[in-house]
Amino acid sequence: MAADQNQVLPESGGMARAWDRLVEFGVGMRSKVIVFAEKVWRMGADDPRKVIHAVKVGVALSLVSLFYYTRPFYDKFGSNTMWAVMTVVVVFEYTVGGCLYKVINRGIATLGGGSLALAAHWMADKSGPKTEPVILGASVFLLAIAATFFRFMPTVKARFDYGVTIFILTFSLVALSGYRVDDLADLTTERISTIGIGIAITVSVCIFIFPVWSGQELHFLISRNLAKLAESLEGGLEDYFPKNGDSIDRTESASKRSHRYKCVLDSKSSEDSLASLARWEPAHGWFKFRHPWQQYSKVGAAIRHCAYCVEAMHGCVNSETIKVINQLRNSLVNSAAATPLFEIKKLNHILIQCQRSPECWDKHLRDACMKLNSDSSKVLKELSSSVKTTKKSPSVDLLVGEMKNSVEELQISLSSLAEASTQPRPAESSELENENSSDVDECDVAVVLMPLTEAMAVVTMASLLIEISARIEGVVEAVAALAELACFKPIGDDKSRSKVQAEEQEVKPLHQV
Repeated sequence: MAADQNQVLPESGGMARAWDRLVEFGVGMRSKVIVFAEKVWRMGADDPRKVIHAVKVGVALSLVSLFYYTRPFYDKFGSNTMWAVMTVVVVFEYTVGGCLYKVINRGIATLGGGSLALAAHWMADKSGPKTEPVILGASVFLLAIAATFFRFMPTVKARFDYGVTIFILTFSLVALSGYRVDDLADLTTERISTIGIGIAITVSVCIFIFPVWSGQELHFLISRNLAKLAESLEGGLEDYFPKNGDSIDRTESASKRSHRYKCVLDSKSSEDSLASLARWEPAHGWFKFRHPWQQYSKVGAAIRHCAYCVEAMHGCVNSETIKVINQLRNSLVNSAAATPLFEIKKLNHILIQCQRSPECWDKHLRDACMKLNSDSSKVLKELSSSVKTTKKSPSVDLLVGEMKNSVEELQISLSSLAEASTQPRPAESSELENENSSDVDECDVAVVLMPLTEAMAVVTMASLLIEISARIEGVVEAVAALAELACFKPIGDDKSRSKVQAEEQEVKPLHQV
């Protein structure tokens, strides 16, 4: 009896472990499905146009499949109806420009490839049955070599790469099919007709059902990049010169804004692609025929040229000196509850020594840097508003003048830095010196080399701000050229108040990130 129980226990234990593993597997799969569903939902909620695009593709395929299910159409085109389905799948794109780019390339390439294939077949058929395969094979070989070689040309690759690929495919299929098909002309006509049906359905659905225009996307992308660059400037200098009363949330908000320049640096491929696709689109909305899309690329290049300098400034903000300051600040905050009062004051004394420049540097450079940074951000914000509203802002020249004045003030401060740094620093009156002067002297010795390092960082920051202001002038020139070529409308006298000036008059905290 005991032996039977010993045999049952291991079996029941094994089943329990298997059941536990099965339950654990089910719970893990459930959590993964939930996370995946949340990602899908978030993606659709962030940009509902992606959901609409998916629905549009389904509608186009449903419409083109009717030609396969309807008996009269199937009797006329037969199995060639599948070419219409393939066309919809291949040429349907998210933007109208991308769709028209593929549609036009596919249409011209199909007609050209089919026509040349018919001509090659006619020549091969007239030469006799023995030389027919040789002529067809040689024509495919030579044309494939020539077309593939032309794909390496920059102009062809940028605009007609897809069309050349379809041209090679169509010519090869029609030429090779003609060797075994008696009536090649009818086969070619049916395939071109079904491809035309697929193109017509694709273009109709893409343009007339919630269209997404490449030109409009490029226009707003440039405007957003200008705004992000302005926010990066503001957040970067707020990280370097934090105010005494700033809270932790405000500091983290400034740190997040200071990293937005990365989006500007990563947008080159998107800008080039959208500018290339926008040229294929017809006139729509405010964007007329022959809109200067290439000027948008020049504006984007000027913005990135400025963003590279902002990246260098961000590296200066995150230098080792600033990391030491942050570590000391965290130590002071974390040890406030368990550290005696004297130790807290000691840490605070070191933090003040490291975090702030010497008094002369703070007096000569801090205010000048903050003013120049503020004026530069205003210029970028005004340019962003001008591009977004397609209006010529009358305040840009005024803001650029203020920025130049700030640059001159900062240059004067830098030139007088040597003289100011030789002035004696005022004595620091603190409770720490009254309680234990010997310990304070040790702290001063520990950080005596910090002011020179801090001075180099501050001077580097000021120099970068001057360089950024010079590059912003290049952005202003590029936007002005865009305004002239695109015929931006001037703002009336009653509406001449700029967006930046309106924000300055409103008493609101800057809480948007």
